[in-house]
Amino acid sequence: MAELRVVAVLGVGIVPAHTPILSADDLGTIRGDGIFETMHVRSGQAWLVDEHLNRMAASAARLDLVLPARDRLVALIDEATAGWPVDQEGTLRLVCTRGREDSATPTVFASISSVPEALRASREAGVSVLTASLGFPADLRQRSPWLLGGAKTLSYAINMASLRWAQANGADDVLWLSGDGYVLEAPTSTLVWLIGTTLYSVPVEQTGILAGTTAAFLLSQVGELDWTTAERLIRPAELGQADGAWLTSSVRGVTPIRTIDGLAIPQAAEAGERIRELLGLSGEVPFARG
Repeated sequence: MAELRVVAVLGVGIVPAHTPILSADDLGTIRGDGIFETMHVRSGQAWLVDEHLNRMAASAARLDLVLPARDRLVALIDEATAGWPVDQEGTLRLVCTRGREDSATPTVFASISSVPEALRASREAGVSVLTASLGFPADLRQRSPWLLGGAKTLSYAINMASLRWAQANGADDVLWLSGDGYVLEAPTSTLVWLIGTTLYSVPVEQTGILAGTTAAFLLSQVGELDWTTAERLIRPAELGQADGAWLTSSVRGVTPIRTIDGLAIPQAAEAGERIRELLGLSGEVPFARG
């Protein structure tokens, strides 16, 4: 069976999934000059739309890229989700490139595809990760704006190469490290970890990592679990002393880390289930939150 996919183009609406959208000279294609957001589609609606559009606006500002008006982007998202089955999880990608070389008009489109079953299963099964150094100090991106720290750009070649390297070496994912040995983020997700009743995350401003929308939502809700939150830098070996560690992202939701470089990470099954419930991903009450 062919994969279900919905495609909507700004100013055009829903188009057949095979419709050509990008020109050969589109700067998003030839230079990776553009930005995108990935949203979880649940119960026929995109989740955390405002948060994603806020982050997209911040990315656009870093790239000096002019976005269409927010109401037009919201309308495009609504057009795409209107064509998606209500009973299926989906991955919505909202893309904005700088457009063609000889044009000041950006190329903007949204597409929705099914959430892979393997990704859904990993929410409970967990993943093994390897660490990989990016070679620069933890604070370099914060003081080097040309590195586009915190921007979600189309330039994902390094991200994908990192994942292929991990999978070729028997792991599922990667945790990027700074040159001075601190954990930063994963290629497509954000790290959180639990020590006692405090859920920690990596400082965004200090490190220039991408601010995770799902992580931010989770951290804003953990008071319901009588937990607190904090930010700090951490080294991989220290995660082995935590009471649990997870990767979070819009579509994966939350995934427990089983091992880091072969080091077993404590599996906090009850805490993981409570986190899934906060994110509306519990098997008992799917999508009840948010």
